[in-house]
Amino acid sequence: MAVSGSEEPVHVDAATVDALGKLSAALESVERARGHLYGFHQLCGKADFELGEAVDALREAGHDEMAATLEEELVGRNVLDGRWSFQIVEEYDDTYWSAFRRLEQDARDRLAGGRRHLYEAELKAERRTAGRRHHESRPPESAVDSE
Repeated sequence: MAVSGSEEPVHVDAATVDALGKLSAALESVERARGHLYGFHQLCGKADFELGEAVDALREAGHDEMAATLEEELVGRNVLDGRWSFQIVEEYDDTYWSAFRRLEQDARDRLAGGRRHLYEAELKAERRTAGRRHHESRPPESAVDSE
């Protein structure tokens, strides 16, 4: 299996490479946003369980009324109207992230034969020192064959 960016460059004009590079950068931002949503999701879940522990501790300390108020008002509460954090992640995935990935793939397929990171591949070709160790244009065949 070929490693991304290891194939010979396809002929794509500079303006298209630049535009696809911008689209790729936008996708990377979307992926990072998704990661932040997962972090938000995990922190919300952690907070809810920590809140449950605080409620238990308040009860044990004799503060039943405060514990009951926190339990009734906050434990298990939606973080957005009708949604727990996992539902926010799922909605983002289903409505935005998956559409973005599909359309970015479609643009690459139509304009660059499906190749990813053409802009970066051109940068590598320009910036590496040909013939120097650790400046190879692609991974050794053994690395490609082992995948």
